[in-house]
Amino acid sequence: MMETLVEHELTLWFEDDVPARMVFAGTRWLVSDMPTRLRESVWSAALGKRGSGGAGLYGWRFQATNPAGESYVFDVFGGSGGWHVHHCYE
Repeated sequence: MMETLVEHELTLWFEDDVPARMVFAGTRWLVSDMPTRLRESVWSAALGKRGSGGAGLYGWRFQATNPAGESYVFDVFGGSGGWHVHHCYE
C-alpha cells in the first residue's frame, strides 16, 4: 500500500458527474473502473470531523491508470478547498 503523505495538487475532470480523468502529482491519470461515491459520513470519521464540521465533504474511490501503465486505487474528497487525495493504494 502506498499512502500519500505529501500534499500534491489534484485536478479532477468529470463526465456525466462521475470522475473520468485527473492530474495528480504532475502525472495524468485515466479512471479505469467504475468509481464508487463516498458519502460525507465516511469522510467525517476519516478526517476526525465531529458534528457539522464535515458538512459538504464527499468523495470518490476509483482505480486510475497512468501513461506508463501503472494502476492505483485513489480515495479523493472534495470540499470548499477543492479536491484532495486522502489515500492511494497499490
